[in-house]
Amino acid sequence: MSKVYIVTGGTSGMGRAVAGRLAADGAAVVIAARGKERGEAVAGEIRAAGGRALFTAADLTREEDNAMVVRAALDEYGRLDGAFNNAGGVCAFGPVQEISDGNWRADLELNLSSVFYAMKHQVPALLASGGGSIVNNASNLGAVGMPGVAPYVAAKHGVAGLTRSVALENAASGIRVNALLTGGVDTPLFRATMGATEEGAAQIAALHPVGRIAEPAEIAAFTAFLLSDEAKFITGACLAIDGGFTAR
Repeated sequence: MSKVYIVTGGTSGMGRAVAGRLAADGAAVVIAARGKERGEAVAGEIRAAGGRALFTAADLTREEDNAMVVRAALDEYGRLDGAFNNAGGVCAFGPVQEISDGNWRADLELNLSSVFYAMKHQVPALLASGGGSIVNNASNLGAVGMPGVAPYVAAKHGVAGLTRSVALENAASGIRVNALLTGGVDTPLFRATMGATEEGAAQIAALHPVGRIAEPAEIAAFTAFLLSDEAKFITGACLAIDGGFTAR
């Protein structure tokens, strides 16, 4: 029986690459994100290539939408075997004293609450399937600090702690939960927020000891491994795939 995975934030960049890789490996994927037109296009591309994919429009900062995504997976494919929780982005830039309450809450909702709500509803479905695997994208800023993006850093540190706690809660039940500490990745969102100019892109690349940022396919390959049965002894880990960013 082929696996069934949810991919949140799966319409561009890392999420899109992971959804495509999982489908190419034979899994069925349920893609969840806000943008319906783009989401339907990504699911259509996967189906055109011979894969199985369903898109569900969802605001992943809302608990009820996360519950809906899980129901869609169960209704369409009858089970759930894992998830890549990837929704996120920087909502507020600037020193802490200039961050508004609204922007603080927006960063927490998008980057932390979305993961909490996702796992709250994914875990029961995985238990019903006899176990499975969850991978959360915590970013390299889930392990280190960076000036100017304190709310995002706080949220991603929260994802790392949430990952470890949920992994321990479910270790005896056959559910594995891990987090990625991703460095810079060449995605449309990353370039729009951190490297809109060639100079900016070069500065971001220089922060990585390997001298470049990652390709989405590199993240997808590692995520597919962590979701697979080949990684059955890995749980509660926050694993860097960041070109050495967090090694310094």
